[in-house]
Amino acid sequence: MLPATQIKRGMCIVISGEPYIVLERRHITLGRKSGKIQLKLRNIVSGLSTEKRFMSDEKIEIADLEEKEMSFIYEDGKNYHFMDQETFDEIEIDEEIVGENKFYLSPNLKVNVSFFEGKPIGIKCPKYVVLEVVETPPNIKHSTAQAQNKPAITDTGLRVLVPSFIEPGTKIKVNTETGEYLERA
Repeated sequence: MLPATQIKRGMCIVISGEPYIVLERRHITLGRKSGKIQLKLRNIVSGLSTEKRFMSDEKIEIADLEEKEMSFIYEDGKNYHFMDQETFDEIEIDEEIVGENKFYLSPNLKVNVSFFEGKPIGIKCPKYVVLEVVETPPNIKHSTAQAQNKPAITDTGLRVLVPSFIEPGTKIKVNTETGEYLERA
């Protein structure tokens, strides 16, 4: 059990026996009254979203999650398929659960999949991934004295700003937390 003030976005909590993912968190103070924590939540089982308010000192139960390392196999348009590294079992995860992580998934990438009571509820990609640039405007030499960034699209569909010397076919390293270009790979 954690005080409401320590609940963060992405955590899985239990309210009345139901598991919820925290989508947003706001601290609200009304005049002289004590602060409240307002959470926007999504029920893992039903998929419905709701908002709840808690007193700052109120205790909230944290869900007991199991994490497994799995490798991404392929995507079939609506679902993403992963394979357990130990048992070689294959599971599919809905695109809504994968979320923005879909832009970082390439075949055989190892990710951590979180489970609540045997049901996958989220994935966590490594901090950095290597992606290939498939589309970017050509470099204009000597156009400016300062370094310029230009838009690029990777093989996974991620749109990222890259330095002007990056050409299609170049492999780049991208931070999965910020979605920013780091360096050539």
